[in-house]
Amino acid sequence: MKPRILVIHGPNLNLLGVRERELYGPSTLAEINQRLQELGAELGVEVDCVQSNSEGQIIDLIHEARLKADAVVINPGAYTHYSFAIRDAVAAASVTAVEVHMTNIAGREEWRRHSVIAPVCAGQIAGFGPLSYELGLRAAAELVRSQREPRGKGK
Repeated sequence: MKPRILVIHGPNLNLLGVRERELYGPSTLAEINQRLQELGAELGVEVDCVQSNSEGQIIDLIHEARLKADAVVINPGAYTHYSFAIRDAVAAASVTAVEVHMTNIAGREEWRRHSVIAPVCAGQIAGFGPLSYELGLRAAAELVRSQREPRGKGK
C-alpha cells in the first residue's frame, strides 16, 4: 500500500496566481496541485490536496488525517502566526507534519516571523515559492519511509 500524504492549503491560497503576484508569483493552486500529484507518483506516494479558508475545517482535516494519512504537508497561511487551535490539532493528531510557506516568513513583516505551528511539526520549509511545496512533499515522503523501515539488528 502506498503511503498517503495530505496537503492542506490554508486561507487565501485559492487566489494564487492573482493575489500579490510580486510575492507569490504566477503559479495557480491548480498548477501547484498538479505538480504535487506528478511528484507523488515519482516518489511512490498517494497525494491528496485540499484548500480551506476556514480554521475549523483545517482542524477537521488534520483530525481526519490521523486515520487516513501517513503525513501532512500544511501551509496554514496567516493562521501560522496565531492559530493555537491548528497547532493543538497537529499535536493531538500525532501525524507527521511538515509546514511550508511560499515566501520567506522570517524576512517579512514582524508579525509574520513567528509560527505557533512549527514547534509541533517535523520541520518547516519557506521561501522557495511553489518549490516549497515540492520540498515539503519530498521531506514528508522520506519521513514516512524512514518510519516504515523495519528495525532489525544493526539499525
